[in-house]
Parts: sequence; C-alpha cells; structure tokens
Amino acid sequence: MPDLKQFKLPDVGEGLTEAEIVSWKVRPGDEVKINDIIVEIETAKSLVELPSPYAGVIAELMVPEGVTVAVGTVIIAVDTDPSGAAGGASGADDAAVAGKADIPASARTADSETGVERTGVAGTAVTDMVPPIGGPVALAPEVGTPAEGEPVEPGLIGGPAPGGRTSVLVGYGPRETSAKRRPRKVVGDAAAATPSRAAESESQQLQPVTVSVPVAVPADVTVLAKPPVRKLAKDLGVDLLSVPPSGPNGTVTRADVEAAATRVDSVPGPAASYLPALVIDPGAHETRIPIKGVRKLTAQAMVTSAFTAPHVTEFLTVDVTRTVKLVERLKSHRDFTDARLSPLLVLARAMIIAVRRTPEINSTWDESSQEIVQKAYVNLGIAAATPRGLVVPNIKDAGAMSLRQLADALASLVATAREGRTPPQDMQHGTITITNVGVFGIDTGTPIINPGESAILAFGAIREQPWVVRGNIRVRKVTTIALSFDHRVVDGEQGSRFLADVAAILEDPSLALALG
Repeated sequence: MPDLKQFKLPDVGEGLTEAEIVSWKVRPGDEVKINDIIVEIETAKSLVELPSPYAGVIAELMVPEGVTVAVGTVIIAVDTDPSGAAGGASGADDAAVAGKADIPASARTADSETGVERTGVAGTAVTDMVPPIGGPVALAPEVGTPAEGEPVEPGLIGGPAPGGRTSVLVGYGPRETSAKRRPRKVVGDAAAATPSRAAESESQQLQPVTVSVPVAVPADVTVLAKPPVRKLAKDLGVDLLSVPPSGPNGTVTRADVEAAATRVDSVPGPAASYLPALVIDPGAHETRIPIKGVRKLTAQAMVTSAFTAPHVTEFLTVDVTRTVKLVERLKSHRDFTDARLSPLLVLARAMIIAVRRTPEINSTWDESSQEIVQKAYVNLGIAAATPRGLVVPNIKDAGAMSLRQLADALASLVATAREGRTPPQDMQHGTITITNVGVFGIDTGTPIINPGESAILAFGAIREQPWVVRGNIRVRKVTTIALSFDHRVVDGEQGSRFLADVAAILEDPSLALALG
C-alpha cells in the first residue's frame, strides 16, 4: 500500500493568510528528495519557492496553477512508499478526492498546465469526467492501437459520433518508455470512453473536428478556452462549441473566435437566421487584471498611508556635479573595481548621515500606545519597480556599513527585487525609504510614505543645466530631490534641515567627512 503524505501550504511570512500557486516544479510520477523545490508561490509580498518535506513520488497536485488558496490547504500529496503503489491505487484516488475538498469547485475546473477553463456537464467537476488512465478509448486509425502492455500517451482526436452529433474524443498513442514520465490528465466524451462504446467508435472513420456553424453536440463535450476568450465569444455571439480550435491541446484561441465571428457575419440569407446576433460592447476591448499579490498589498498600504499620515512634501534642486565626478573616480579605485556604483550610493550615504543629525525623521508613529518611536538604526528602504508591482525591500542596519558594503547591499537588493525573489523578511521593519524616479527620466514627484515610516525621499533625474557658479553661468549636473514626511512626527523645521543636509552632501561629498 502506498504511504501518502499531504503537504499543506505554510505561512511563509508574518501572518500571511493566503498565497497563489504560480508554477509547479514537479508533476505526478516525478521522484523528489527532501528539500527539492516543488512549487513556486506568490504571497502578498514576494515570490517564494517551497521545498518538499518528504522524499518519494508525487502522487497528486491538489491545486492548479494560478489559484489562490488559504494557508493550511493541502496542495500536494507525496507517496513515500512508491513500491506499494500497485496494490493501493484506490487509496491514492481517495486521498486525491479528499484533498480537493479544500479547493473551490471553480478552481478544480482549471487545467494546471494550460490555465484553461473547461466547460462540461453542469455541476460536474472536470476530474470526474476523466477516463481512467490506461482504460480503453476510441482511437483514430492513424494513431493506431497500442499493443498490450505498451506505454501510451494521450492525444486529442475527433469526428462524427453516432446519431450525427459532433463529438470530441480522447485517445492514447504509443509513447517512449520513461521511468519518470507521467500520464497526463485528459478530458473528452466521457460516454465514448467506456469499454462498451470503444469498440463501436473504432469502426467509425474519425477526422478532426472542423465545425464552422452550430450543430447538435452532446452535452458532455468540453471546450478548452481561457476566461478572456470565453468573454470575447460571448460578446461576439459566437458559440464556442462551433469554433475549430487551433491552440495547444485543442484550446480555442482569441484568433479562432474572431475568425468564427467573421464567418458568422458573412453568412448570407436564410442560413444566418438561426445564428445569434453579433453584439459588440466596450468590454470586448478591455483587459481585466485581478487585484492580488503585491499589487493588492501595495494598494492597501498606499491608501492607509495617504489617509492616515498627513503628508508634507518639500523640494530642493541640487548641483550634483561633484557627486557624479566622485562616482567616476570610485569606479577606477581598486576597492570598487567590481562594484556597481551610481549617484544613488552617495545619496544613500548622505541620508544616513542626515538621519544622525535629525533623528526625528527616522521615527514611527505608534497609534496604539500613543508614542513616537525613534529608531537608533537605519533600515534603508529602496522602492523597486518589478513585473509584479512595487516592492520596498530594505538594507538592514545600513548605517553600520562601509561605503563598499553599502554598494554591494544596494546592488544585491535591486537585483533580487527585479527578479521577484525578495524574501518577506527583507521588506519588513524599514525606517526610511528612497524612491529613485530619476531612472525613468522623471525630475521628481510627491512620494507616499511607506507605512510604518515617517519619511521618503524621491531622487530625480540628473540633467545638464545652466547653473550659476561663483557669479558665472556654467553647465552643471543638476537634480531635484523631494522629501515627503509625516507631519505628526516631523515638524517643518526638522524636515527642512534633513533635506538641506542631504543636498549639502550631494553638492560636496567631502562634507560627509565633517558631518558624518
């Protein structure tokens, strides 16, 4: 008998309640060892790879990719005694069914490999319609019938079924033998997959479905299509059952639906009388993106911050010519030859020094205890734009680092954030933040304070501009910095002094020796 172990989604951060299954790194039948990466999940803060707590063979993936589940939900079953699998197939099936009880029915109808929803008999889960792997099914003549005991592979075929209906059938073709190759789940005409109808269907001449107009079809035929494609078909009045699929695994694509709509619109005279009316609305030209993960957390944090902390923003234009020259000199220094250097490094050091001179800027407003908490350390946050949204990881105790250590920490933080691999702990307990809008060519902005902090500084684009130097006009490197601060914690005088200190060091980096 197999020994099935169920792995539940853990809490990978502080108080996280749910996560999305982004991608499975394993498939049923794969062998895994303890600590092998089995799945990548997305929490409200970051992408996280989860290792396997068991060694054995993957028995079942309980949650499809793209589905969000609560912490504690069973997401995978591992057979830790695969040698007993032959005598315990029914037990594995029971465990799989039991694991799916924690997943909404709508989630179980999504294909974990293609992300495509399936339409079938009302109230019937897709998994209930899958014929037993290895069971007899109808085969197209060109596919051939595998010899007894020969390994087989699913293949989608179709053709006219008895009674003039249009039927989509699933067959198995020969495949190469592989110890870790797994049979994939397939969906088709459940009735045609029974032993009694397999022999009858083999005598039929089966051809690929090329239906272009509505015809009588069995109720249990499934259509593979993503939700946006289904909506487009509904908007255009196209019956998905009448659309020949061209996508992978028999998936109906957007182009298939649009082509079908064109054919429907061009049908003349009486033939068009039974076709649905062509309806186009603005929804056909809209893209709906679910609010989840980092985007959801960012939205909640920004709303909380904007409507809780009274923001004040001050601006200062600065000549950073000497800072730019310093960065160029450091690049040729032996201690920095392999470091990633930019004016952002000098700004980070300037902020750390300015915090020591104005500690109020590095504080937190504690509403519950009615206290202002000043931090004796600087966890310097860097706002980073990623494909998943805005994240703000921070460099822990940045004030204790040397300039080279700070440069390495900045480079590592930015690279990890852009890859979407920032761990949750790196985005916690920040004390003050930099947002570098200059990398997008923006002069400056009015940034929103990161929740739990009291100030954020925006670093604008560095441009060559005319500038008065000792009474003469010169071309200089100039930027604008903007400081937003919580006026409950920081007074105008304190915020102005902090901003002036930062600007002074950017104008003359040698002041860091005197002020720091």
